Formats: sequence, C-alpha cells, structure tokens
Amino acid sequence: MRLATIRTTEGTRAVRIDDDTAVELGHADLGALLSRSDWRRQAAAADGPRHDLAGLDYAPPVPSPEKIVCVGLNYRNHILEMGRELPEHPTLFAKFARAQVGAYDPVVLPAGSAAVDWEAELGVVIGAEVRHAPPSEARAAIAGYTVVNDVTGRDFQYRTPQWLQGKTFEASTPVGPWLVTAEPDDAPLSAELSCTVDGELMQKADTGDLVFDPATLVAYISTIVTLVPGDLIATGTPGGVGHARKPPRYLTEGSELVTRVEGIGECRNTLLRDPRVRG
Repeated sequence: MRLATIRTTEGTRAVRIDDDTAVELGHADLGALLSRSDWRRQAAAADGPRHDLAGLDYAPPVPSPEKIVCVGLNYRNHILEMGRELPEHPTLFAKFARAQVGAYDPVVLPAGSAAVDWEAELGVVIGAEVRHAPPSEARAAIAGYTVVNDVTGRDFQYRTPQWLQGKTFEASTPVGPWLVTAEPDDAPLSAELSCTVDGELMQKADTGDLVFDPATLVAYISTIVTLVPGDLIATGTPGGVGHARKPPRYLTEGSELVTRVEGIGECRNTLLRDPRVRG
C-alpha cells in the first residue's frame, strides 16, 4: 500500500493512494494511523472520502514524528572508495520535526550557510513500538519506506565534531511523498536511489549496498532508545555529494532538487531563500 498525509482546506488527512484516487483513512495524519496496533487492517479497509490524485498537496508522511534518527557513512562502495574501513557501528545523529517539508514543497536555504549540499536517502518509518529488538522483531516494526533528502549546511556541520547544527535547519529536509508499506517477512530492500540537481545526475546507488540495512538499524537504535510508531530513520547517503566534488558544488536559490527511490517515490523541490530573513 501507498499511504500519505495530504493537506486539505479542512486540515491534514491520512490517505491511501489507489491508482488515481486518494482515499481518506479516518485519521488526521499517518502518525495518528500508525499509533493504532491494527493500522494495516484499517488502512486496507478504509473507504472514506476520496480525492483526485492530480493536484494533491502532500505533507511529510508523518508531520510530527517523535524522533528523526539519521545515519552517516552507510554505503559500502562509497566508504571503500574513500579508503576508509567499514564502520563497526552505525554513526547516528538527529533532526527535529520542523526540518521536514513535503515532497513538492520549497526547501528553504539555511540562512547564513554558503555550502548547502544534497544527500539522497532511503527513509524507514516505524510502525510498532520496539525496544532492545532482535532482528525478527526489528523487521516487523518497520511500517515501510519513503524518500528523504538530508539537505545539509556543510559549513555549519563542520563547525564542531557534532553534526546537528548543519543537519536540522527548519524546512530543509524533503520527505515523501508517501509511505510504501513493508511486510515483516520482506527481504532487505534493494532499489536504485538517485539525486539530480537542475537535471544533472549527482548520486546513484543501490540501497542493497547499505552497510547497516533497515532492520539492523532498527535493532541497533532500539538498544539506545524506544522507537515508536511514526519515527523516521534516514539510512544514509552514497557518494556524489556536492561537498566532495572538486571544486565543491552546492545548492543555490532556484536549484531544482529531485530525489528518487525506485519503487518508492520521488521528491521534487525548489530551493528558496527564507522569507523571514531580511537582507
């Protein structure tokens, strides 16, 4: 199933995408739906008000997740080509919910940053509370997958050894347009991930090249903190980021950023300056 949160004149609504129609699921957003233990049955059986797919206004699938956990250095080929050893444990950092924008919303250029970069990523959405999870329980806790771009202010990121300040600028992280559900017995997802900037291909990789696959990440993170329905894990980006190019290349006002995961979806966003910043 493809499940989304759309914006309507009456507020946000959780929907199921059926061909060219969006069917309301009886909840304000996917976070509310996923909090129900029977969310899969509810989503499959719902027959609420319908909307034409054309012109839908997509919010992030879970607009207000409790946690957004991100992973660095997680594509095997990219790590090896840089001459580094594969990590023993995942590198983790966080974002806050206000960093998210919808799949077709403008991305706001971080004020004060002169080095705004792209990072195409597979997103994992949690569908069940999980703590200290063995692999089988970790797989079962995955509601499904979405598309993420971890847009980053590199100059802010590297001000200190801690990355947070470069990673969670408000309205900087496209997520969506929907969640594609997964089943507990599904094999690890192997799909082409790509990013283009102004029509030029910048990143291309297979999610099967992840050092730590989604279930492994869920198991590991759950040893640190309880993961709850609606939490988002951004699983890391492959090579091809602008900061590593010679000379470096960054996003600017008007850049078109397209992030795709095969079989999952596409985010298409334009970079705009923050209208709240004067000058």
